[in-house]
Amino acid sequence: MTTEVFITRSAAFLPGAPVGNDEMESVLGMVGGKPSRVRRLILRNNGIRTRHYALDRASGEPVMTNAQLTASAIRGLGDTGRIDCLATGTSIPDQLMPSHGVMVHGELGWPQLEVVSLAGICLSGTAAFKYAFMAIATGSVNKAVAAGSELLSPLMHARHFEAESEHKIASLAAHPEIAFEKDFLRWMLSDGAGALLLEPQPGAGLSLRVKWIELFSNAHQLPTCMYAGGEKDADGSLRGWIRFPVGDWASKSIFAIKQDVRLLNEQVAPVTTTEPLRVLRERHGLRPEDVDWFLPHISSHYFQPILEKVLDSIDFHIPRERWFSNLATCGNTGSASPYIMLDELIRSGNIKSGQTLLLYVPESGRFSSGFIFLEAV
Repeated sequence: MTTEVFITRSAAFLPGAPVGNDEMESVLGMVGGKPSRVRRLILRNNGIRTRHYALDRASGEPVMTNAQLTASAIRGLGDTGRIDCLATGTSIPDQLMPSHGVMVHGELGWPQLEVVSLAGICLSGTAAFKYAFMAIATGSVNKAVAAGSELLSPLMHARHFEAESEHKIASLAAHPEIAFEKDFLRWMLSDGAGALLLEPQPGAGLSLRVKWIELFSNAHQLPTCMYAGGEKDADGSLRGWIRFPVGDWASKSIFAIKQDVRLLNEQVAPVTTTEPLRVLRERHGLRPEDVDWFLPHISSHYFQPILEKVLDSIDFHIPRERWFSNLATCGNTGSASPYIMLDELIRSGNIKSGQTLLLYVPESGRFSSGFIFLEAV
């Protein structure tokens, strides 16, 4: 027999003042001293108006670590009492070792507890949420905190691409610009963190009962789409950073975040929804009419009508007035996005007891997706 699990508190942390579209390049810098040729086009399509960076605006240097960013969100939960389990997810931790979770624990200074770090990209925060959920549902812990965070701005700063730019000038006598799959993401991603407190009973105010969490991977049928710390070979396979000479790490921007935009546009909406929703219908009896709030993690407003069309094509229409997103004002915060969305919706006071929430979190790394179903009590 499993124990019920409730979200009793939520918190989000967005570093610094909001950065508008016209300010982005002054904060992130210009590669090779020249403005990006695609920035305006990408911003027009993604519909993001403001985002947050944990960077000093004058120097461009980070003002905090990913662990500190995550800890700031967790502290926003207030006095939680003794926590038995901390589960964290992020795309790019501050270091290869030790794990992100234990670094967050160190920042918090909490007493000894179970700590796990979930790897991945956008879905890593959802995987952390599922671990914390299962820890309580199985009765192994009494209180758990799940967190998702992203500190990506240091990787998007112009100085990270200067070595590649210089290399191209020297070898090709070309204009200093970086490949589209790298420049594209400089104008798409931002920093932020969110946290949830999970308990086996509801809290004093509005709580959310976690009905189920399901994760799906489609790596068996599609190649890598979004990646960092590697390069694609001619056959489409991914070659990791450890297989490159040290000199290539800078000259080829090996650690830059890259994305196959064509593959993304063609596959992300249908692959991460169609088959998973068929499974969810069979496994949980999920119907679109049972969803009062739909919270999709979308990287760009460009995908909103595409996602809506795909859902309609599989007879899973959710009216747009039931959708909730804060992408335009918070930016694409990756694994932190579902936490930040959920926290804003909770604080809005618009969720009523008895309503249900469906969170949909796609990840383009190898086209994974996660679905979280909640009930307000």
